[in-house]
Amino acid sequence: MLFVYKLTLRQLSGRWRLLITLLLTALPVVMAVVRSLVEDGPPDAEFEAGVVGLLVGVILPLVVLAIASAAFTNEIEDRTLANLTLTPIPRWKIVVPKLLGAISVAVPFIATSAFVSGYFVFDGDMKAVIAITVGAVVGVVLYSTAFIWSGLMTTRAIGFGLLYVFLWENMLAGLVSGVRFLSINHYSFALMHGLDERRFPDDDMLSFGIAIGSSVAVIVVFLALSIRRLRRMDVP
Repeated sequence: MLFVYKLTLRQLSGRWRLLITLLLTALPVVMAVVRSLVEDGPPDAEFEAGVVGLLVGVILPLVVLAIASAAFTNEIEDRTLANLTLTPIPRWKIVVPKLLGAISVAVPFIATSAFVSGYFVFDGDMKAVIAITVGAVVGVVLYSTAFIWSGLMTTRAIGFGLLYVFLWENMLAGLVSGVRFLSINHYSFALMHGLDERRFPDDDMLSFGIAIGSSVAVIVVFLALSIRRLRRMDVP
């Protein structure tokens, strides 16, 4: 497992991928810092919601999509996945290190961006800063499990992920309230709401307990689907 984990880290730590990730995750930080320098007083609720929505609703899933979907698709396209599947190890010992590798690459960028931007946006309110950071990290884990699976299902996982993020989560979830209960993004926001209802008020949010249970279910289901897919797929 350690070998697969280290291999995944090397595969997902390409210079251009990390540079693009850095630029994307720096955007909320720049917005928050500039706002704090230009205007006196704490930011208003609209600005707070805008920065949090940009980070958690757009940048986070895009960053994780670019990283997690490549964990398997690169090896499938290069026809090197067979080297792993031919080894006499259980398939979960391939999937789990791949997932952990994707999470390990994405979390430092997202967590740092959430913490620093949250600190400036919420004027040093550590309860709110911790809430957004925890919600963002959980979001990385949830999206990683989903996009690892999509990378095994199709070599066009990027397109699939973009449709899910923008069509399902950012359009339909805003129009149809029931869709939000099948949205990873919604689980992250519900966790933030549960940790700090002052800064993340929303009457339509899931309860904190349900958000935790739903998050665990997402991880278990997509991890099981990924292991099942790897067992049954024809590896070239």
